[in-house]
Amino acid sequence: MNTARIVVLAIAVGAGGIAAFLVSGSDKPAAPAAQLPTVDVLVAKSDIGLGQSVKPEDLQWQTWPAATASNTFIRRGDRPDATTQIAGEIARAPFIAGEPIREQKLVKADGSGFMAAILPSGMRAVSTEISPETGAGGFILPNDRVDVILSKHEKNAGRAGAADTINSEIILSNIRVLAIDQAPKEKDGQTAVVGKTVTLELKPEQTEALARARQSGTLSLALRSIADVNIVESNSDDQVRRRGDSVNVVRYGVSTQTTIQK
Repeated sequence: MNTARIVVLAIAVGAGGIAAFLVSGSDKPAAPAAQLPTVDVLVAKSDIGLGQSVKPEDLQWQTWPAATASNTFIRRGDRPDATTQIAGEIARAPFIAGEPIREQKLVKADGSGFMAAILPSGMRAVSTEISPETGAGGFILPNDRVDVILSKHEKNAGRAGAADTINSEIILSNIRVLAIDQAPKEKDGQTAVVGKTVTLELKPEQTEALARARQSGTLSLALRSIADVNIVESNSDDQVRRRGDSVNVVRYGVSTQTTIQK
């Protein structure tokens, strides 16, 4: 056997040995992955709408990574009977399926109606009549924010036989809508509620301004952008946007006269 054949044979034997070693190494079981600590938290089994009374069948326990479980979550280790303890409470904000239950979004009715249960301390729920024309075409839903506009006819005393003038002014700004008619939530997938009555969340002094305005003219609602919820109101927000007009700004029942120059 010549030298070349011996070298080729040696290389083949070496390659075979390496392959056998790699195959035998692949048969070893993989190291088990590290198990993250978990806890069982209470979540919504299905969607829970605004104003819905929570039932035990609406809830379930779900495994959750302990590192990401907030202190506001309800844990089975702390409250194993939470599903029955929470039953009967009212959702003051919607839950989506799989969302952890937080008691800050629930309220005990204690025999009171839904509206009295969800109304913040010091606030009042006041209803007033609307129509599709004065209610943004029916596109105002509970929890939206609106401006309340008063429009009224005034006789032109300056010239005999002159036509009456119509003055409009924003009397309340950034007001939360609690309900349209008696529906505090969307039903059957509706995206609009065309009602005849709107219930607004007002401060006591605002209720007085609204009551006076109802007797003096027609009320309209202007739907605000959701991005405006946290905007701090200023006097400029209550001005009519037409230049050269004299604007009577009424804020919480206090009337002031403002003129916008051209």
